[in-house]
Amino acid sequence: MKKLIPFLLFFILLSTCENLFAQDASNDIFSADDDDLNVGGDIFTDFSEDIEDAQIVEDERFYRFGRFFTFNLALGLTSFDGNRGLAYENLPPTYGLSFTFFKDFQTAYGLGFEFSKHSMFLQDAVRGFPDETGGCAPNGCPPGLVDISQLRVFFAYRHYIETANLGTAITYSNPYMIARIEYWYTTNDYKDQTELPKDAGGGLGAAFGFGLEFPIEIKESYIGLEFLFHSVAFYDKNTQRYAPLNAGGYGFADLGGNAYSTMVSYIFNW
Repeated sequence: MKKLIPFLLFFILLSTCENLFAQDASNDIFSADDDDLNVGGDIFTDFSEDIEDAQIVEDERFYRFGRFFTFNLALGLTSFDGNRGLAYENLPPTYGLSFTFFKDFQTAYGLGFEFSKHSMFLQDAVRGFPDETGGCAPNGCPPGLVDISQLRVFFAYRHYIETANLGTAITYSNPYMIARIEYWYTTNDYKDQTELPKDAGGGLGAAFGFGLEFPIEIKESYIGLEFLFHSVAFYDKNTQRYAPLNAGGYGFADLGGNAYSTMVSYIFNW
């Protein structure tokens, strides 16, 4: 009997080792079925964030704290450089009316129009208005006062700057960058030459600039301030009809020049 005891202990130890090896094999990554490697599995699940859930959270935050639509009433000044700036006398204010749709906290699109008045006084005869009757001899007929109306319609894109890590004053002002596609329609009315018909034409343009929006009441009303540079292909940009008819006369070889606008607006929000 004593001789059998070592054999029994040996068999018990062997059985225990087999159980331990079986448990280790069940935890072996090479022996287990990996669901990520099966058809339809996603091997990147453990390494990527849940984009859909993050988007839902962002949308909920926008619906709670964001703005959706704004209606803007604006007044301001439109000016020019180049020969157009020398020729034109600006008659403020410029009127503006626009509507803005917010896609999210940082993106918005707008539609609107602006209207400005200007004048030009041509005291000497110019090429575009020859004296056909001879009643203005010897120096020809000056056009005199020209009343100018400019209407532009536009589509705008705004990008609001992320201000979470900036100072309180900058965050409070809601700064944004803006780009616009515009169509300018210009009408010239010759007040001192009533027999001359009005002439008018349009031209495409683009505008770039920045703006600020100061809240009066959060999500209800704001005061806006916007500065824009306009590059426009005016229909009379290269005209020579306002060039002086006589040497040394007052006139302009062309009406080239860019436009600038500064607008202050009252903004209603929904």
